[in-house]
Amino acid sequence: MTDSNYIKVFTGNLVISEHIKQSLEEIGISAVIKVQNESNLNPIFGGHLLKEVYVHKDELDRAVKVVQGITAELES
Repeated sequence: MTDSNYIKVFTGNLVISEHIKQSLEEIGISAVIKVQNESNLNPIFGGHLLKEVYVHKDELDRAVKVVQGITAELES
């Protein structure tokens, strides 16, 4: 994102990104999802779409804790 007030807190697939966004919004943190085409190819032709989750820099500390909790849960 070009707005320096937003910081990326996660990059991953659609399901996890949406789960993180929903979890953040449940505690009052506004999250924005941006689609990142990893290979700059049309996904129909083999490109891989990644989702990036951004939060306002004022909410970064709280958001990072949520993201860490979710990713740790998924890794176990």
